[in-house]
Amino acid sequence: MRPTTARGGPATVHVVLPNDIDDPATPSGGNSYDRRLCRGLAAAGWTVREHAVPGDWPCPDRAARTGLAEALAALPDGAPVLLDGLVASSVPEVLNPHARRLRLVVVVHLPLEHDAEGAALAAAVAVVTTSEWTRRRLLDRYALPAGRVHVARPGVDPVPPTPGTPAGGNLLCVAAVAPHKGHDVLVEALAAVADLPWSCVCVGPLTRDPGFVVGLRRQVTGHGLADRVRLVGPRTGAALHAGYAAADLLVLASRRETYGMVVTEALARGIPVLATAAGGLSEALGRAPDGAAPGLLVPPDDPAALAGALRRWLGEPELRQVLRRAARGRRRTLDDWTVTATVTAGVLSGVVTA
Repeated sequence: MRPTTARGGPATVHVVLPNDIDDPATPSGGNSYDRRLCRGLAAAGWTVREHAVPGDWPCPDRAARTGLAEALAALPDGAPVLLDGLVASSVPEVLNPHARRLRLVVVVHLPLEHDAEGAALAAAVAVVTTSEWTRRRLLDRYALPAGRVHVARPGVDPVPPTPGTPAGGNLLCVAAVAPHKGHDVLVEALAAVADLPWSCVCVGPLTRDPGFVVGLRRQVTGHGLADRVRLVGPRTGAALHAGYAAADLLVLASRRETYGMVVTEALARGIPVLATAAGGLSEALGRAPDGAAPGLLVPPDDPAALAGALRRWLGEPELRQVLRRAARGRRRTLDDWTVTATVTAGVLSGVVTA
C-alpha cells in the first residue's frame, strides 16, 4: 500500500544529505546507508526529495549553516524531513527555528557526543539509529524519550558465498584509513605474525587524515611489510566485490564503531570476521542459528590480542573450518535493505500522522 499523509495524499519525505554522498572518492558506510535508504523508501511508495547540502560536516562554516537553513526554510509546513546526523547533529541553532513547523527526524550513524548534538536531537520528533548500541548510547547521554529513538540496522545484498583458500592467508580490511579505524594497531599485530604466510589488502579512502596515512606507510615500511600490506584506496562496485571474493578473513581494528557495515557485508559472503569489541561491532557480528560466533573479537587498541587471534586463525585449520561454518550460518540470518527501509518508513508514518 502506498503511504499517504494524514489528509490522504501521497506521502513525500525530504531527505537532507551531505553533499558528498555519491562521491566515489569518499565512500563511507553512512553514505551507503543513506543512498540505500532513499532507494528503499522510494520502492516502498514514498516520494523522496533529496537535498544535498554543501559543507565540511560535522564542522560546517557559516556558509554551510546558511545553506542548510535556506534548504529547511524552503520546505512546506508539516513536511517530514529525514536528516543525516552528520549534517544535523552539530547545528541545533539551525534546526530549532523549524522544529515546530517541520517533522524533523535525524538518522544518527556516529554519535558526536557533545552538547550541541543533544540539543539537535531534542529538536527532532524522532531519531533513527543504525544499531541498538547507538540507541543505548544516545539514551544514556541525552535526556531523550526512549519511544522517540528507533533502530534501523543496515541491510545487506544477497551475494554468493566466498569459498576461501585452505591456508586462510588472504586478509582484507575495509575502512577509511584514519586513526579511529585502528590501522596502526593492525600493522603492529601483522608485524607480530610476520613469520606466518599472509597478505593484507586495506581498502578505503586515504584522504581523511593524510598525516596518519604518511605515518602508517612509514610504520609498514619500518616493519618490512611493504610487499605484504597494500593500501589500495577506495573501491566501490565490482572492484569492491572482487576484493571480498578474494578474501579469507575480514580484519577490522577499529577503536570506535557504531555498527560496522563491512562486517555484515563480509558475513553475507560467508567470510569470517576478526574485529575489536568496540561499540556495535559485536552486534553486527552476531551469531549463527546454532549460537556459534562467526568470528573473533578482541579488545580495541590491543595489538598483542589482535596478533594472538591472527595467529590462531592462520595456524589452526580446525578453527578456520568452525568459523567459516558459522559465517555461512550467520549469512542466512542477515536482513536485506527492505527491512531497513520498512522500519524507517514506519517511523516516518508515525511522525506524519502524529
